[in-house]
Amino acid sequence: MQSFARNPKARTKRFGSHLALAIALISGGAVATVALEAPAQAQKDKEKKEAKADYSKGFIEVYQPFAKRLEAQEDPAALKAEIPTLLGAAQTADDKLVAGQAIYTIGARSEDTALQRQGVEMMLESGKVSAADQGRMAFAAGQLAYQAEDWTAARARFEQAIAGGFETANAQGLIAETYFSEGNHAAGLDFLMQAITAQEEAGQPIDENWIQRGFAIAYNNQLPEQATTFSRLYVTHYPSSDVWGDAIAVQRSFYDYDDQALLDLMRLAERTDSLRSERDYVDYIAAADPRRLPAEVGRVIDAGLAANMLKQGDVLVTEAKATTQAQTASARADLPELESDARASGANALLATAAGDMYLNFEQPAKAEEMYQLALTRPDVDTARALTRLGIAQADQGKFAEAKATFDKVEGTRAPIADLWALYAQAQASGGASPAPAAQTPAQ
Repeated sequence: MQSFARNPKARTKRFGSHLALAIALISGGAVATVALEAPAQAQKDKEKKEAKADYSKGFIEVYQPFAKRLEAQEDPAALKAEIPTLLGAAQTADDKLVAGQAIYTIGARSEDTALQRQGVEMMLESGKVSAADQGRMAFAAGQLAYQAEDWTAARARFEQAIAGGFETANAQGLIAETYFSEGNHAAGLDFLMQAITAQEEAGQPIDENWIQRGFAIAYNNQLPEQATTFSRLYVTHYPSSDVWGDAIAVQRSFYDYDDQALLDLMRLAERTDSLRSERDYVDYIAAADPRRLPAEVGRVIDAGLAANMLKQGDVLVTEAKATTQAQTASARADLPELESDARASGANALLATAAGDMYLNFEQPAKAEEMYQLALTRPDVDTARALTRLGIAQADQGKFAEAKATFDKVEGTRAPIADLWALYAQAQASGGASPAPAAQTPAQ
C-alpha cells in the first residue's frame, strides 16, 4: 500500500468533491407552479383570510400567464427572458417566494446552476420558507454557492443549515472545505478539530474522512503541529500499521531529531509493524548503530531482509551485519560488569543509562527498567531520554499503565515521540483497541 504520509491525497478527498443538490422542493427537483387566487376570490372568513398568502395585484397579473407557460414545459430559454419582468412585479414576501420557486424551476430544467441559486436565495430571503424547510433550503443554497466558488456565502449558508437542524449531508465538512479552498488552512483545520472534539465529547463516532482530510491538509501544507494533532487522532480512533506509519512519518518529516530520539521513534515503528520502506530500516540501523546495540541491529537487519526491504548484498547491510556478529557475544559477556559499574557509588547517570540501553538491546526489559530507574536518581541524568526508555522497557513487559504514566512525564523536544508511545501503551492496555480520549494538542 502506498504511504499516506508521502501522498496524503491518495487516501482522502475533499468533502465537496461530489455534491448532490439536497433540494427537492416539491418533486423531481423542480418546483410546481403555484396557482394564485385573485383578490376578488379571497372574501372568506377571518381565519382563512389571515392564513391566505399575500400576493400583490401586479404580481398576480404577471405571474398567472407565466405560470401557464411554465406548466406547459415551454422552452426554458424563452422563459428566462421573462424573469426580469417577474422580478420587477414581485413586491410582497409571498410574491418573492413564488417568484423564487419559478426561477429555481427554470434553472433546474435548463441545468443553469446560477439561476437555481438565484431562485433558492430569493425563496430564503423572502422569509416565507417554513421553519421545517429552512435548514434544507439553506444547505441547498450553500451547495450552489460552493459550486460557484463563493466560499464566504457557502459557509454562511452551511452554518445556517446546521442551525436549522440539517446536518445529514456533512455540512460541517463542507464548511471546513470552504476555508481550505480559500487557502485559509489553519482556520479550516481549527473548525474541523472543533467539530471532532464536539463529537468526542458527545460520545459519537468520528468520521474517518474528517481525520484523513485534516491530516492531508496539514501534511501537504507544512503545518507540523496540526499534522501531529490529526495523526494522533488517527492512531487513537483508527489504528493500523499504515496509520501508525503516517503518524511516525510526520515526526520524521517535520522535526529534526538526533539519533537517540530517532532510535526511540523507530522502535515504536517496529512495535506497531509500521516499518514500511528501505529508508525506515536503514535509518533504524544507523540510529541504533551496530557497534553500540549489536543485538538490536541484528534483529532489524533480519526483519528487513525477511520483508524484502533490505538487500542481502547491499554494502550497508553487509557491513552492519558483520559488525553485529563480531560485537554481540562480547557485549553480552560484558553486561554484568557494566551493571556493577552503573550501581557503584559515585557512578554517573550516563553509565546507568548505558546499562539500561544494553539490556534493552538484549531484550531484557525488566533489567533495563531497573537501570533507567537508577539513572533517574542521578543529578546528571538526561531526564527525557531516560524516561522515554523507561517507558519502553515497561511497555515491553506488558506494564502498559505504568508505561503510559512514564511517557506522560516526558517534556521538551522528545515529548511528541513520547506522546505517540503513550497512545500505543494506552491502546495495548485496552487490549489493542485504541480508546477515544478528547483531541490532544501537540506538545511544544
